[in-house]
Amino acid sequence: MRPSLRQIEYFVAVAETQSFGAAAQSLAVTQPSLSKQIQALEADLGVILFERTSRRVSLTPQGRALLPDAQRVLRQARRFRNKARSLRFDTDIRLIAGVLPSIGAYFMPRLIERLRQEMPGLKLSFVEGPSSELARQLVQGELDFVLASETDRADLAQRELFVETLWLCSTPDDPVMQSQAPASLSELKGRTLLTLSPEFHLNTIVSALAQAAGASLSSEYRGASLDAIRQIAASGPEVGVLPSLYALGEAIRDPNFRVRRLSGEGAHHPVYFYARTSSPHQALNARLSEIIISEKLAIRAERAPQFQV
Repeated sequence: MRPSLRQIEYFVAVAETQSFGAAAQSLAVTQPSLSKQIQALEADLGVILFERTSRRVSLTPQGRALLPDAQRVLRQARRFRNKARSLRFDTDIRLIAGVLPSIGAYFMPRLIERLRQEMPGLKLSFVEGPSSELARQLVQGELDFVLASETDRADLAQRELFVETLWLCSTPDDPVMQSQAPASLSELKGRTLLTLSPEFHLNTIVSALAQAAGASLSSEYRGASLDAIRQIAASGPEVGVLPSLYALGEAIRDPNFRVRRLSGEGAHHPVYFYARTSSPHQALNARLSEIIISEKLAIRAERAPQFQV
């Protein structure tokens, strides 16, 4: 397309230095090459831009009329380039994240506040859902990244962020709640465990734990509300199984809400960062992952004196 941005840049440089030689030097090009481009620009525009003499170069009336527009074009081009660079370095960008219910209310507010400090140009919003649905929305381009449990999507890039411990809740007089030490699976023998509905990977984890413990999985509740699990378990006789971000967040908020950590093989809930392999935000995704890991470690350190996290 003519005139090219390079030709406009050459025109402005000659006009501002009033010298083909000085302009060529400032642009790190040869003088013949610069002169050739100016001539091509003049031919394309159909006007003469410079009056050339053996001693000096000066703008023609047409050149003087076009110079402000050319300078404005260059300023806009620089703003365009600078904005592209800022986007490459993770600023001035809006992203939508998909997160699990246990992460939404109990981790994302802290993460967003930290991002405001470390990456003020990044605007982040989030939606909640089960891992499989979030992965589908990510593949469809409806989300920019996802914080979720394991999925069977081989077409997504993933990185493990952290592993949540699992915590039990029940009525205050439930025998399983009478100790502060981590609970063994054997203590759950014959009990009914309550957790999220089957579309959540947490259900798969708790189902395996129930089988290993000689317990059963409740079908009383099928939904995505950890609050509902807590309330049902509080009325007995089921034992609720909750991931640590939610369980400990609620235990800190409400001292009357008692939880007990579940120990044993498989008693954990891994959380991963998922992104499309074609995402243009590879560097941003890597940086976000590091910040998420750092913030989770900070939460863990804060809770360690009170809970065996």
